[in-house]
Amino acid sequence: MGRGRVQLKRIENKINRQVTFSKRRNGLLKKAHEISVLCDAEVALIVFSTKGKLYQYSTDSCMEKILERYERYSYAERALTMTEPETQGDWCLEYGKLKAKIEVLQKSHRHLMGEQLDTLNLKELQHLEQQLESSLKHIRTQKNQLILDSISELQKKEKALQEQNKVLEKEIIEKEKTRALVQQAQWEQQSQAQTNSSSSPSFLIVDPIPTLNMGSYQGRGNEDDDGGQNRIGGNLLPWMLRP
Repeated sequence: MGRGRVQLKRIENKINRQVTFSKRRNGLLKKAHEISVLCDAEVALIVFSTKGKLYQYSTDSCMEKILERYERYSYAERALTMTEPETQGDWCLEYGKLKAKIEVLQKSHRHLMGEQLDTLNLKELQHLEQQLESSLKHIRTQKNQLILDSISELQKKEKALQEQNKVLEKEIIEKEKTRALVQQAQWEQQSQAQTNSSSSPSFLIVDPIPTLNMGSYQGRGNEDDDGGQNRIGGNLLPWMLRP
């Protein structure tokens, strides 16, 4: 029996849907590769899963070039269609839609700022209150996160400063120890020098023996008979003059 025709609708079973996606994805990528090789065509395939995961295939890994080529082609095609009269009406319709959206956004902004609330009923005011509470909750969460990040950063800086302070304290202690050792060595050198100077012998300088100065003088008339005789004079000690 041949395989029955598959009905094209969303597969409700999550597991079957995931299995089917994997199989069809691999087959699609294989077919894209085959057509690029057999027909020498530039193929770019982009697939996003339900979880937002990206799967892609491009000829010779030149996805950017193919996309740029597609954008140029689309721009040229749009430029050609803009010259047609029908496109002018489309642009006018698009302008009206965009203008209406801008007015709605401006009105919503005024309501969020607490302005022009007279036109709102009770249900709309409750919905606006819920929006404000949700926004305020999100703002507070972001603020608390910033505060926590700031506290964590300050704690890291404090820890770094404490470590730096410990390093500086160790350096100061080492310098004080070195200074104390140098002062002790200088004091020991001074003490040793004083000890050496006190233990060295001292010599007294004695004047040389005085010489006897022999002088002569002529006696006066009341002197002894040997008045013309030379006498010992000069610097004589008293004991030298005794008979």
